[in-house]
Amino acid sequence: MAIRHLLTLSRHSHRPIRSYSTATATALTGASEPRVPPSPPHPNEMIYDRISEQVKSKLKKLENPNPKFLKHNSPYPVTTDHTSILKSPETRVTTLPNGLRVATSANGENKTATVGVWIDSGARFEAEGANGVANFVEHLAKKGVRSIGEEIENMGGCLDGSTGREQTSFYVKCMGSDVNKGVGILSEILQNSRLDDRVIDQERSEILRQIGKANEQSDDVIFNHLHATAFQYTPLGRTVLGPAENIKKITKKDIEDYASTNYAAHRVVISASGAVKHEDVVEQVKKTFTKLSANPMTTSQLVEKEPAIFTGSEIRMRDDDAPLARFAVAFNGASWTDPDSLALMVIQAMLGTWNASTLAGKHSGSQLVQMAAISELAETMMAFNMNYKDTGLFGVYAVAKADCLDDLAFAIMQEMTKLCYRVGDDDVTRALNKLKSSLLLHLDGTTATADDIGRQLLSYGRRIPFAELFARIDAINAATIKRVANRFIFDQDIAIAASGPVKLLPDYNWFRRRTYMLRY
Repeated sequence: MAIRHLLTLSRHSHRPIRSYSTATATALTGASEPRVPPSPPHPNEMIYDRISEQVKSKLKKLENPNPKFLKHNSPYPVTTDHTSILKSPETRVTTLPNGLRVATSANGENKTATVGVWIDSGARFEAEGANGVANFVEHLAKKGVRSIGEEIENMGGCLDGSTGREQTSFYVKCMGSDVNKGVGILSEILQNSRLDDRVIDQERSEILRQIGKANEQSDDVIFNHLHATAFQYTPLGRTVLGPAENIKKITKKDIEDYASTNYAAHRVVISASGAVKHEDVVEQVKKTFTKLSANPMTTSQLVEKEPAIFTGSEIRMRDDDAPLARFAVAFNGASWTDPDSLALMVIQAMLGTWNASTLAGKHSGSQLVQMAAISELAETMMAFNMNYKDTGLFGVYAVAKADCLDDLAFAIMQEMTKLCYRVGDDDVTRALNKLKSSLLLHLDGTTATADDIGRQLLSYGRRIPFAELFARIDAINAATIKRVANRFIFDQDIAIAASGPVKLLPDYNWFRRRTYMLRY
């Protein structure tokens, strides 16, 4: 009996101690009750229904975001009204009896001015076998006049110029009081440049060095090859600098023939912006520009004679020792005067531009940029849209590591082709705002304004007012984007240029097959 009594007391004494230790351990460790595993779905319920409910709950959170994140902006884009800043200075244009056009945009708030010459001529209009002579003439024009450099320095200005595939330009930036001197310098450059053998040989050596440097710039090489393969056997496929073999054998006669043929008065625009007076510029041009060629041949006739024909093709320069691969995929685009050229600019803004050094890629409005940033598919990616007189090039250029090429190519073609089938209104609104802002931000000085005036007069025959341009942009909607995408992208031939370790870049047929989707 005594032993049984002791055992009973022992059991009673241990129970509260065990209960206390369990409660204490729970309180100290913070451990909660073990989670009950989710119950299996009902026989009539699919597992995807449960996942769908989870997605719907997350979407409800997105539809009702935390107000503190909306303090400065909304995730839903709205069309921006730029009416208050569209009252830019009037562009005045005067056409002289010889066909030379003088255009100015005066701004009394500026103390400086830019005056330049824009010529409707470039590498595309060179004679066959003389590729590179346009750039050669530009170099000689800037350095073939005695004391020009000293005169520019004395007035505190700067002289520059450029040659493209269809246009050439020279411009002087100076104080407003020196505009007449600038016009005189430009007239000397175009009409009185020296063409003696010593100056020609000096510039020949300089251009050959320039060609060597250009071949080291991979971006320029890719786009030169892209033009060469897309417009093969046509003048638009030529490079601006020309091959070294041509530069070595260009003669004084080639240079004179090119200048007399293409530097005609009716193909020249004198553009000035900033602290200028239109009447004064016109009078100075009448006095100084008296020796321009009168050749009646127009660029429209030259283009009709040798049109640019797009050819679906590719060119690859494989170099497995290069650290990064570079490639461009392009469709046949729109000309300057094509009614759909603005819609292609909007599509370019929708596809976007991104660089690995920026931090905003994951939160970009472009789905393509998001995919490239989140999955780290590219180092650089850029949508491009190049316009010419009778055609264009539209596509995407990218730089990436060799093992990312397959996924990056898939993302690019998927996002471009998707525009033929599905376009969101928010994406279009965002792209419209981006395009309008970029057009305004581009004109950040007198030089950019003068350049815009000169190029628009050569391309459109007039300068389009911003109010009209923005009205045309605002008229573009999702239906317009789908229509234009079906015209330029859906089941269309493409041109590809690639260099570097491109072994894993899909072949041409793979890209061509993904210009459309099989949807049943």
